Amino acid sequence: MTGPQTPAASAGTPEDQPASEFRKDMSPWANFALGFTYLSPVVSTYTLFGTALATGGPPMIWAFLLAGCGQFLVALVFGEIVAQYPIAGGVYPWARRLWGKRWAWMTGWVYMWALLVTITSVAYGAGPFIAILFGFSPTVHTTVLCTAVLIVVAVVINYAGTKALSAAALIGFSGELIGALVVGIYLLSTHRAHGIGVIVDTYGISENGSYAPAFLAAAIIGFYQYYGFEACGDTAEEVAHPGRVIPRAMRRTIYIGGAAATFTCMSLLLSVTDISAVISGKDTDPVVHLLYDAMGETGARLVMAVVLISFLSCTISLQAAAGRLIYSYARDEMIVGHRLLRQFSHARAVPGYALLVAAVVPMLIAFGSLVSEDALTKIVSFAILGIYASFQMVVLAALRARLKGWRPAGEFTLGRWGIAVNATALAYGIFAIINISWARNPQEPWYDNWIVLLCGAVVLGVGLLYMFTTHHYGRGDAPAGDAVPKN
Repeated sequence: MTGPQTPAASAGTPEDQPASEFRKDMSPWANFALGFTYLSPVVSTYTLFGTALATGGPPMIWAFLLAGCGQFLVALVFGEIVAQYPIAGGVYPWARRLWGKRWAWMTGWVYMWALLVTITSVAYGAGPFIAILFGFSPTVHTTVLCTAVLIVVAVVINYAGTKALSAAALIGFSGELIGALVVGIYLLSTHRAHGIGVIVDTYGISENGSYAPAFLAAAIIGFYQYYGFEACGDTAEEVAHPGRVIPRAMRRTIYIGGAAATFTCMSLLLSVTDISAVISGKDTDPVVHLLYDAMGETGARLVMAVVLISFLSCTISLQAAAGRLIYSYARDEMIVGHRLLRQFSHARAVPGYALLVAAVVPMLIAFGSLVSEDALTKIVSFAILGIYASFQMVVLAALRARLKGWRPAGEFTLGRWGIAVNATALAYGIFAIINISWARNPQEPWYDNWIVLLCGAVVLGVGLLYMFTTHHYGRGDAPAGDAVPKN
């Protein structure tokens, strides 16, 4: 899907990118591994399998196909953009070049908070598995402490530099993929309890005579799965030939990560002995119970160790993305404390203070979650909403730029399919955002029922207030809005 460069695309060519302090120490495979470990099929599946199965029954697995197709379209759009604008920070600089400073500021603000909350959600989801691995009770307090420890370990690895990040990504990718395949094959060979037909068995789940509401509620497992590919673009200044390498890495992340996640979910689904017990709420932790039943205590703990590697590598990748976004924001003087946050350790080639923020804020969110009885689901839901919202702000900016004359000029383009793919990606994203935000528990207080949308509104409202009172968005002199040819 490549096409010739056109005169209309001359604005904003790769030659006018900012001078980079990063070193190009990341190989193409390490770049892909970074996206894969951020997307992390084991993390998403193991974290939400029980919730999704209880909510939607076995057909919830189709959410992987739904979200995978939609996010693949988004990845194609992002591939075009990063090929032309290979700048550290991902969605923020892309939005800046495609639309302008204000739109970019808000896109970066939403994405930054979504990333910070996602770091918390991933590290928090690892808590129960850490407890089982080391043999202590997984209470709310121990889970939060485990969250903090995992975040600290991740930031130490990130501080070591791009080479350490690349090695961690490749180790995480290898361990996660091999572990998922080995565990899945073992479960299907020794503990399979259902035939493939179970994936269309709703077990009588319905709402007002329809299964659709239950499926859409359970689809959170698919929406949580398919992001992370944008992390390949967050490290664009650390990869040689990013215009070719990164679009390919993004697509590969969707292909391999999606296939691994679907296989992992399928192996668990076909091996759960009593699905009705999960749906009724009698079995609230089917993954752990299944692993102990199928593999015994020793085998289950070995699997937990592999799962923990997946959670750690995912947290590392998320922090890397968040740190580079914050650094990119600060480099353009777009946020308070930019003089400090744009400081760069040339010895390790990392933005040290930006990475520190990407560790401290998620820890504070984790400790703040102690006030909620259902912290994980709410944290995950807001993280997904924020990521999808920032994604669609870029997709919308790209569609607007196309309609105003932008013709992608990088080494990867969609050619004549560009507008159709862009518009369909936007439609999918809007649908996903509505579904993620929808209130589904009328028995709960309104503020709890709409917590995800309320959190999103707070982030947006505070961002708007901050933006128009400080005017940081206008301080930097980096190019903005130059994708669209000037008349």
